[in-house]
Amino acid sequence: MSLLLTNLGSLVTNDPAQGSGLLGLVQDAAVVVENGTIAWVGAAAAAPATDEQFDAEGRSLLPGFVDSHAHLVFAGDRTAEFNARMSGQAYTAGGIRTTVAATRAATDAELDANLTRFVNEALRQGTTTIECKSGYGLTVADEARALRIAAAHTPETTYLGAHVVAPEYADDPAGYVDLVTGEMLDACAPHARWVDVFCENGAFDGDQARAILTAGAKRGLIPRVHANQLSYGPGVQLAVELGAASADHCTHLTDADVSALASGDTVATLLPGAEFSTRAPYPDARRLLDAGATVALSTDCNPGSSFTSSMAFCVAVAVREMGMTPDEAVHAATAGGAQALRRTDVGRITVGARADLLLLDAPSHVHLAYRPGVPLTAAVWRGGQREL
Repeated sequence: MSLLLTNLGSLVTNDPAQGSGLLGLVQDAAVVVENGTIAWVGAAAAAPATDEQFDAEGRSLLPGFVDSHAHLVFAGDRTAEFNARMSGQAYTAGGIRTTVAATRAATDAELDANLTRFVNEALRQGTTTIECKSGYGLTVADEARALRIAAAHTPETTYLGAHVVAPEYADDPAGYVDLVTGEMLDACAPHARWVDVFCENGAFDGDQARAILTAGAKRGLIPRVHANQLSYGPGVQLAVELGAASADHCTHLTDADVSALASGDTVATLLPGAEFSTRAPYPDARRLLDAGATVALSTDCNPGSSFTSSMAFCVAVAVREMGMTPDEAVHAATAGGAQALRRTDVGRITVGARADLLLLDAPSHVHLAYRPGVPLTAAVWRGGQREL
């Protein structure tokens, strides 16, 4: 069965060879979907015959958002913490332990229901690929079950036993690192693609992070790093040195950090929802882009510091607060996220790519930043199947 999406006002392909500028924009375009993939892209007037047609009525089509950083396997609520923070208290990494207690007490069914709700919430807003981390169990059994539950919803699962030191090991952080790199890793590696660590004051230092990432890599997991969120530190340099797919947050960067990201293959994944929700300084995306670094945008959806599943919101904040142009922000939220997940089949609308598509109720992708907070999702296809 083939489907023609025609009468598109503008088409974001993320392939400059197909259209103009960074986004490879094509006007008055059409797209053919067949067997879950993109089969043809071009001018509407030249479109081939298909079994079915969809009239976009002049609206804009872009790749589905690729959210490469999310924490969705959790239970509990941290409204009180957010309220306190908005009332003047500072954010620290310790609030994670509140969610750990609630997550440990939850049943598998409760965790799966919560995860399903947030994945569907993100899908309704145009997110067709989402990464999901463990990190709110911090025991062998709880981390393994978090990844098993996540793997039923996405192939992009990340072992984050090194989120913070488990409360039982508060006086023995070295012992917890041994657990994370030993028995816990053994239980979790079969259910994960990635290994991550929160390299930060109050979490894990550079030496601990190196040990955890190296152990994960030996088990076939690809590193990614929570880096330089709350302070300057070794996270970014370690990510680049170890060939991590991404260094996430990148809020406090030295010139050497920026140069390392620009010269390596590690994507700088920026998470403006975290700064919005903690009243922290935003990352300087302009500085990274001008240096030649690859930038992704993601939600960091989690119950403590960034409780949003809206990639459109992150695009708008990145344009308003982080020095990105609308084109750069949309590229970072689609192709950038795909690169952070080392995926070539998503984040673009080119022949052979997955037919993961977002139709906006607007004539241009610029409306994502131009009309912040407005629900602009008109339709979503994932793997060629219409979801909305």
